Amino acid sequence: MVYYSSDKAKGALAALEEKKWKAIEELEKTMILVKGGCYQMGDTFGDGYEDEKPVHEVCIADFYIGKYEVTQTQWFAIMGDNPSEFNGCDNCPVENVSWVDVQDFINKLNNSPLTKGDRGLYRLPTEAEWEYAARSGGKKEKYAGSNSIGSVGWSGCYAKTHPVGQKKPNGLGLYDMSGNVWEWVQDYYDKNYYKNSPRNNPSGPNSGYERKGVVRGGSGSYPIHSSRSAKRQWYHHFTRRSDVGFRCARTP
Repeated sequence: MVYYSSDKAKGALAALEEKKWKAIEELEKTMILVKGGCYQMGDTFGDGYEDEKPVHEVCIADFYIGKYEVTQTQWFAIMGDNPSEFNGCDNCPVENVSWVDVQDFINKLNNSPLTKGDRGLYRLPTEAEWEYAARSGGKKEKYAGSNSIGSVGWSGCYAKTHPVGQKKPNGLGLYDMSGNVWEWVQDYYDKNYYKNSPRNNPSGPNSGYERKGVVRGGSGSYPIHSSRSAKRQWYHHFTRRSDVGFRCARTP
């Protein structure tokens, strides 16, 4: 067993706190303000699945969302571990994290004395916020920023994740909302939710059968069709997969 002097222990603790501060600072600097508005949510191209129907109008209030998916470096700084299967790539998205794991990350982030309090608490985006942001503020875009996947997302034939921000951003300056990894959102999954969704700031059903949670955006290992902005997918809240990560949101 190795014993450290008091000064060395303090130095190690200070180094950890510095890493945490840098991670939080990076998250703060890369939160993008999305101005609210109304848009047509769902299968606007007519090539989707039943749970993407009916197309319906949704109105969203202003919110912040991460420019990038949360990275392995940022996760490690807050949580002290890196669960990612494709680790060794600090700037790749963290993956292999469940919805429950992500809530733990967000709670630790919000409870850190280093987190600034001049805006609302960190959280996951709602499904409606996520799609509005992916569509560059509600535009009719098949993928996040384009009607073709090649320039904006890693999808269809990639067996690993890629560093965030390597493809082109969408119209709001957001990267990798199509492909790379699926992204957890806050909502429970209900295949029929769109039939009864409220118009203003929908936050999903109050509960979900077997704790199913929504993921959005597709991944590199899924077919290109799964990276459409309208595509809905679900996993159980405790599911961990090497192609599922997340990005943060925040209320102004």
